[in-house]
Amino acid sequence: MKEGVRLQNACFDSVCAKAFEAALILCQHSPVITYGRRAGAGNILFSPDYLFHQGIEVLGIDRGGDVTYHGPGQLVVYPIFPLDIVGRDLHRYLRNLEEVILRFLSSFGIPAQRRPGLTGVWIEDKKIASVGISVRRWVSFHGFSINIEDRGLSGYRFIRPCGMDLAMTSLAAQRGSGVLVENCLGNMLEACRHVFGVTFCQEEDLPWQK
Repeated sequence: MKEGVRLQNACFDSVCAKAFEAALILCQHSPVITYGRRAGAGNILFSPDYLFHQGIEVLGIDRGGDVTYHGPGQLVVYPIFPLDIVGRDLHRYLRNLEEVILRFLSSFGIPAQRRPGLTGVWIEDKKIASVGISVRRWVSFHGFSINIEDRGLSGYRFIRPCGMDLAMTSLAAQRGSGVLVENCLGNMLEACRHVFGVTFCQEEDLPWQK
């Protein structure tokens, strides 16, 4: 996770310096529980020492949102975008991120929806994607995560996800068949291109795939 933060910061500095217009980081993390600026203290259900012995890091992050889990089997997406592309409208930006997730899931034939007054994406009564962002100098960082493989659900038992008592689901569980994170990257890039109207490098140029 700390390497992901370092990479975000490097991309953020480059975008602010106009070395390039925007960046999009697609990754998986080792098991980690992160909590945002206003996270409830009781939403991590076990002590840091216990979680350490389970192989799970606990890390405070400069983002909105409450407590969430990241780990293998989950796709984490960090858009480093100048918010001029949405008229510096944070509400519109958050809704656009949700639209990216909805279009991504639709590309696999999975219908999903927003919930009024909440951030993220649900499939019926189960949450499949969480959103938490931060903005400095009108450039975004952090972003969202989508549960792809069933193994990505295991760490949620240690927390109250997003500060709520809710069930989580995954793309694999909804499809009823196996799907791997690395096979979803093209779908995610296409969803981002469509919603934000930006163009990224070709999939074969992504460092993750080399």
